[in-house]
Amino acid sequence: MAARVNGEGIPLSDYENELRRYQDALAQRGEDYPAEEASAAVLEMLVGQTLLAQGAVQQGYASSEEGIQAKYQELAGEVGGEDALRVWMAANHFEDASFRRALEKDLAATWMRNWIINAVPDTAPQVRARQILLRNENQIIALERQLQTGTPFETLAYQYDPLTGGDLGWFPRGYLLQTEVENAAFALNPGEFSPIVQTSYGYHIVAVVEKDNAHPLSSDALMFVRRQALLDWLADRRAQSVIEQYIP
Repeated sequence: MAARVNGEGIPLSDYENELRRYQDALAQRGEDYPAEEASAAVLEMLVGQTLLAQGAVQQGYASSEEGIQAKYQELAGEVGGEDALRVWMAANHFEDASFRRALEKDLAATWMRNWIINAVPDTAPQVRARQILLRNENQIIALERQLQTGTPFETLAYQYDPLTGGDLGWFPRGYLLQTEVENAAFALNPGEFSPIVQTSYGYHIVAVVEKDNAHPLSSDALMFVRRQALLDWLADRRAQSVIEQYIP
């Protein structure tokens, strides 16, 4: 075994062949990872898939030979028939038994992944904000004084960003790359602006335009929140699980 997850083994042969597929994919893209990093990435993926499959069973999912065979036939149809699928399998380090085993686990893991992301609501607490971002500290201090004496934030924002006026749009927590800017925005009420916020990008002043405790998520934000929900589920499940890894 390469690992055990809550007592369920991950066969060494499955790990070795998945590592070969991973390395083949890297080679096709002209990339090269150190062997230890590639091994860790593959093992993490297999453990995560096993955790998802186990979660699916706990939620009532039941694997069936009919379902596996139906997926097998579907894939065969996509590549031009069973003979073509067998050629593809051989080229990708699969035998029939290992391929069906992978199909069974992938079907369960996909079911659980969909269960997790479909449970994510399509609304969330969000703010709509603008920012003024400058590199020069003296400039941002002078600009802050203008705001404090009553110059409208939007007027100044369009001076420094004529295209969008520094509009950051609507965003939920965790969405912005600059967490300091995000934290500042969520601490404000509509119409307020923040003190100067320093990040690796420079000096920011943030103003909140609107806040909504249940604002519809944009397609990008919904994708982000769903991905985060999946990562959080896996992190929580890992913390609760017994995971034994036998690969150095």
